[in-house]
Amino acid sequence: MSDAADGGGDRRDPEELPAEIREAVPEYDDEYLDRVSDRLMYSYDLDADVVVDGERFELYAEMRVRNQKQFLHPALSYADHDLMEHVFARRVPTPSVGELERLVEFAHGVADDRVEAHEEHYGTDITIVVVADRIPDAVAGFVDGFRDRTLLAFGYHGHYEVHLVVVAPDAERLVASAEADTAAAFRLWEPVEEPDEGFFSRFAKRFWR
Repeated sequence: MSDAADGGGDRRDPEELPAEIREAVPEYDDEYLDRVSDRLMYSYDLDADVVVDGERFELYAEMRVRNQKQFLHPALSYADHDLMEHVFARRVPTPSVGELERLVEFAHGVADDRVEAHEEHYGTDITIVVVADRIPDAVAGFVDGFRDRTLLAFGYHGHYEVHLVVVAPDAERLVASAEADTAAAFRLWEPVEEPDEGFFSRFAKRFWR
């Protein structure tokens, strides 16, 4: 966890968090990912150097949100909805479209293994982040036009969606697919904007504080 502040004071000082939360945040050898973790740690469980289905990622983040409506008393709840997100981030010097297509297939495998499809499941996001030295034009075009959403049981059991983010931090350039809101946490050269209020506020203001 980095001691450096970023984003122009757009979030609370990590030292304000309880010690048990700060201590659970891994130390990342990668300075950029360490600073990203400072943004994610408010709402995500974080891990470092994970291997899933043979694929290695320097950063993994997971978030679970339950939206619950209540009638007069907490015991009388209805319309419960579960939201989840899995974020996998790795460094690649120069990504290719073929590599992104392979990571999309990986994301579908994650969905097969981890999405719990039931009536209270509203949605699961699986976000793949590639941290690069440069972003080729072909990659930028592929990511910009990418959208991959799968309904479960015709939508009765919610959906899952795969998102792509490719970022070149040194060039302060980032491309993201539609609805990849977590991209804001990786755009360190800009403050995280306070989200508009709405349905779940796109995962309950997950890294804005």
